[in-house]
Amino acid sequence: MIKLYGWGTPNGRKVSIALEEMALPYSVTRVDITKDEQFTEAFLSLNPNNKIPVIVDEDGPEGQPITVFESGAILMYLADKTGRLMPSSGHAYYRTLQWLMFQMGGIGPMFGQMHHFQRYAKDEAYGVKRYAKETHRLYGVLDAQLARNEFVAGSEYSIADIAVYPWIARFELHQIEWSSIPNVMRWYDAVGARDAVKRGMEAL
Repeated sequence: MIKLYGWGTPNGRKVSIALEEMALPYSVTRVDITKDEQFTEAFLSLNPNNKIPVIVDEDGPEGQPITVFESGAILMYLADKTGRLMPSSGHAYYRTLQWLMFQMGGIGPMFGQMHHFQRYAKDEAYGVKRYAKETHRLYGVLDAQLARNEFVAGSEYSIADIAVYPWIARFELHQIEWSSIPNVMRWYDAVGARDAVKRGMEAL
């Protein structure tokens, strides 16, 4: 059994989706970040960076328990554990890795800032303009990639798709028209129709 500590954020839902897709048994402990529960001593013992998500796998490498934090690292760990949703080697492995890092280094931080300004600081015109511009640029990169490929990293569904999907699911905060990103729209509908994705989104 894997213990997932998370909340209903894009980063938390990446992991619940992956666990569903990989058919791994898991339990959920909700860490209410609206009440600063991520700053408790108990949670600090799991993640020194006080961020969700975290997993604890009692059946880790060599049969020993392991705690893993950072959503990208968790996705890679689960892919390694199951041999699923991540190519094992070669060009496909590195394509998947680079698009996972595209989400971790671009979509996550920039969309996160966009969400903040849209929800809490709409009157801060500079911030809204700055993060809207970068959010739209990242959508353009993603749309161009999906114009050439069925999925984010190529022809196969992978942890790169899982990483990106929950962020796109908050598109209403991104000030962008679906008609301007038809390939993202096609991909979003296809991924969102997967039963494991639906279950993972609902788990947190």
